[in-house]
Amino acid sequence: MTDVPQPMFADLPGDIEVSFEFFPPKTPAMETTLWDSIETLAPLAPRFVSVTYGAGGSTRERTHDVVARIVRETNIPAAAHLTCVNASRGEIDAIADAYWQVGVRHIVALRGDPPAKGARFEAQPDGYASAADLVTGLKRRHDFEISVSAYPEVHPEARSAAADLDAFKAKLDAGASRGITQFFFEPETFLRFRDSAAAAGIGAEIVPGILPVTNFANLQRMAGPCGTVVPGWMAKLFDGLDDKPAARQLVAASVAAEQCRQLYAGGVRHFHFYTLNRAELAYAICHMLGVRPAARELAA
Repeated sequence: MTDVPQPMFADLPGDIEVSFEFFPPKTPAMETTLWDSIETLAPLAPRFVSVTYGAGGSTRERTHDVVARIVRETNIPAAAHLTCVNASRGEIDAIADAYWQVGVRHIVALRGDPPAKGARFEAQPDGYASAADLVTGLKRRHDFEISVSAYPEVHPEARSAAADLDAFKAKLDAGASRGITQFFFEPETFLRFRDSAAAAGIGAEIVPGILPVTNFANLQRMAGPCGTVVPGWMAKLFDGLDDKPAARQLVAASVAAEQCRQLYAGGVRHFHFYTLNRAELAYAICHMLGVRPAARELAA
């Protein structure tokens, strides 16, 4: 009799940690959706949740308000994104002080993208010139836990993969605790990057950023500027689902969960989900990976 393999997710014990990224809402309806999502995902006991910072600091106040409310109304550790764009060192120091005062102890420090599409980053004369400089400044100001970005498919502006790794290492050497990667879709992409980082002497934690696909056309627009490769097999899977949102959700959850399962087999135990402020896909994927509220409560 031929051996029948176990179901794909039958052997995952749920021994992973998860974190989630949100963005500040623009309207009251979007704010309701955001907080519904936070309340849905909170029982999974995320390691932290992060809130993004718009290009050029365009969401500064809204980011602060969301992060402060998470600290005030939940038990979830909250991380605020902070960038170098369009701000002096004094302004950034003041923002960091305000976060510290409301209880935020974790910053996602990024160089940031200019608000004008296609423009190149230019440091302010009195600002921080790079993410590594920003990390140094934040650590000098307060003892923040700091996460930084990492690029498994190389930052679009990097001269080479080696130069990109050097930039990543500089951020860690400046005081960052971990890297969170840009989204990607082939597990081997992350695993090769992790191995290259280790070979370059980088021993810090590197967390894969997972983006469940809610809209394939939007994904293709997002992927280009990020340098992310969208595999042909994904295009085939999502073909014909533009007007079938329920079916698209099922496919998206399956694709992302299988990506995580393969990463798990490669030794990954922390996944960072780009939620786009919706809980359904992230919750379903975590469920398939064995992350359950009851298990978290028992472990607490």
